Amino acid sequence: MTANRLNRFAKTAAVTTLFTALFAAAPAAHAIQVRVSIENLAPPNGIILTPAWVAFHDGTFDTYDAGQPASTPLGGDTLERLAEDGNTAPITAAFAASPAGVAGGIDATIATSTGIPPIEPGETASQTFNLDPSGINQYFSYVSMLIPSNDAFIANGNPLAHEIFDNAGNFLGADFFVLGQQTNDAGTEVNDEAPANTAAFGQMAPNTGVDENGVVISPHPGLMPIGSGGILDDPNFANADFLNYADDRIVRITITQVVPEPMTAGLSLMGLTTLGAALRRRRRV
Repeated sequence: MTANRLNRFAKTAAVTTLFTALFAAAPAAHAIQVRVSIENLAPPNGIILTPAWVAFHDGTFDTYDAGQPASTPLGGDTLERLAEDGNTAPITAAFAASPAGVAGGIDATIATSTGIPPIEPGETASQTFNLDPSGINQYFSYVSMLIPSNDAFIANGNPLAHEIFDNAGNFLGADFFVLGQQTNDAGTEVNDEAPANTAAFGQMAPNTGVDENGVVISPHPGLMPIGSGGILDDPNFANADFLNYADDRIVRITITQVVPEPMTAGLSLMGLTTLGAALRRRRRV
């Protein structure tokens, strides 16, 4: 091989390597990275959110139906375990086995970054996701228990309520409030607010409340009044009455697209500039 041919071969190899490195470093062209943020709007000594289960799906995953048992439509005690104890493992398993999950749906449990799982009043928990805008991640769902309570929870019962991408794959995002009047009672445990039966109020083990065998009630009837020996009589939860917050807002959820860091964009531009220079030098050989 002559010196010129060897030189050209080396330059071609360098260009190929640069192409490979650039495209390997870049995210998949069809994936869109988004950030979900869940903010607890309660005042100090207010209601607390358990780590929130969230999912992006094709619109077929239904978490609950008002006026129906909590076992409808997820089956078993899936929603009950979340609404009574904040346990997201059953709904994670149910989602993975559902048509929405099998199709490519994405779910996660979001907690704060402080190392303390519950989302306290004034705190925000966030997590990023790489989503496919083609339809399998088009809609957003969430579920979280309100503590202390026997079985109060928030969730969107309509799986089509929050469209994150339109039918053409364009990002729509979301920014909405969950209102006190949208809080649900799972109907699985009697609302006695007894410390031994109430999560985050003195309950020492999960699933220890009195079975109610009822249906999901929306909106939640509210906590026991002050003076009755319930949650609101505890100074630590004096502002836990989620039906009487300012503007009725208890939670804010936002879903925004993550913009690439300037350094990443700069590196890509630098790589393309280097590639152009290499190609120009190759033409002159």
